[in-house]
Amino acid sequence: MPLPKLPTKPAVILSTSDYPKAEKGKSVKPAITLVESKPPLELNETPVARDRSDDTAVLEKARSSRSAGKPTDTRIKSRISRTADKLGVSKLFVLDTNVLMHDPTSLFRFEEHDVYLPMMTLEELDNHKKGMSEVARNARQVSRSLDALVADVDETAIDQGIQLSKLGNKDAKGRLFFQTNLQLGSLPEGLPVGKADNQILGVVRALEELHPHRPVVLVSKDINMRIKARAMGLSAEEYFNDHVLEDTDLLYSGILQLPDDFWIKHAKGMESWQENKHGTGYTFYRVTGPVVPQMLVNQFVFMEPSNGEAPFYGHVTQISGKTAVIRTLRDYRHAKNSVWGITARNREQNFALNLLMDPECDFVTLLGQAGTGKTLLALAAGLAQVLETKTYNEIIVTRVTVPVGEDIGFLPGTEEEKMSPWMGAFDDNLEVLNKSDSDAGEWGRAATQDLIRSRIKIKSLNFMRGRTFVNKFLIVDEAQNLTPKQIKTLVTRAGPGTKIVCLGNIAQIDTPYLTEGSSGLTYVVDRFKGWTHSGHVTLARGERSRLADHASDVL
Repeated sequence: MPLPKLPTKPAVILSTSDYPKAEKGKSVKPAITLVESKPPLELNETPVARDRSDDTAVLEKARSSRSAGKPTDTRIKSRISRTADKLGVSKLFVLDTNVLMHDPTSLFRFEEHDVYLPMMTLEELDNHKKGMSEVARNARQVSRSLDALVADVDETAIDQGIQLSKLGNKDAKGRLFFQTNLQLGSLPEGLPVGKADNQILGVVRALEELHPHRPVVLVSKDINMRIKARAMGLSAEEYFNDHVLEDTDLLYSGILQLPDDFWIKHAKGMESWQENKHGTGYTFYRVTGPVVPQMLVNQFVFMEPSNGEAPFYGHVTQISGKTAVIRTLRDYRHAKNSVWGITARNREQNFALNLLMDPECDFVTLLGQAGTGKTLLALAAGLAQVLETKTYNEIIVTRVTVPVGEDIGFLPGTEEEKMSPWMGAFDDNLEVLNKSDSDAGEWGRAATQDLIRSRIKIKSLNFMRGRTFVNKFLIVDEAQNLTPKQIKTLVTRAGPGTKIVCLGNIAQIDTPYLTEGSSGLTYVVDRFKGWTHSGHVTLARGERSRLADHASDVL
């Protein structure tokens, strides 16, 4: 839907005193007012010399120190932005087009701050709206949101800015401003003026010159755009709102190591009992103590004493205040508990198989580097529960089709035949699983392979919308290349009796604009932690071969 014709009158940026501060429910009065109580500058006015307050001097000092070449971490906020946060001042964010196309709801993610859209951003949105790609859909969604915001607004009222909360987004307390007149900021000599990125940089420079008392920040997911902005002395940031975590080292691992004195501190009032579940006897412990608040439901706990005592491996099944119920595990490292001929080779693989074989766990995520056994464990658990226990009636395998190198062109055949080259990892693991039975003979193995092939379906992610899977074992490989929106679309396909297993390595992301902190796999791991019917394990040790392990370390 095309945007309505915008007025040619200049927009007015309101003073910061007209907006609520960041702290809810408290009236924050800054010690020194950032903007004097004078009529706000209009975008076409010549800036008038004003007596700057001490806080403005702080902003200017931040600007000068930034442009002086001091190192700035690209993962954190700009210096001006951090200074404005300390002073409780609302900022003016200028959005690059790639931010809107990456997250169509980004307009409403800036809390009490204002958002400014250059005319070139609208122009680029219009150029990308055609097609069936994710980018085109996002561009159309942004256009619809903008149309709804300006639909019932008088032309003169657009100059004062449009309340971003009018569509029901209560967290968006700022206003939306459009570029309604030509703004020529001074660009470095020789920089092509006709390029879209440079025009946006010119708008940011012009806004800084017209509003020296207000922090103006460019938000872009384009690294080179941010580098050019900093080289020009402008404040630039990445779009942080889609980042689940700033540091992936803080990502939930699903495993907690207990201190050696755990039983001493938690033995008072401890209860224990035994139950038989799914044909296996488990011992339960109800403990109360200081370590319990650190635990989450479906988290694995372990203790391996250095004094030679027997190690303890458990699974947290219930938490109530400072009391937790811990259940012992089934030992899949023993040959008698092998899953389709596969036994766990380390502690983390044992934890993973306990999740994969638990019918009460509907959603499992496995993270790990190459060679840690993610695909093999998931496929072995799926075959055992489809062909042996009949818990599920079919295995469905899918993955996002993002090539590592150059694309080789169109692939012939049906949907399954087109997906076959992408599923080489599953073919390799099926070979390993088929060779596990040495007594079956060549004919027996061939018959088993045909049976397995009939129960495994390979599907493309492109055709998942609207589907419902009932009693399926769904394996999503390379899930680190999915966006949070795609992973939501996929997980909501689950019907009754379906188990979804997401596998991935967040160090191998091939999708543009996705990082370790904003990947869909990171997103679901963080959002599902602590849910009764989901579990996560980060596999640590590689078990592929000594060559693969050494390559992972030194290359």
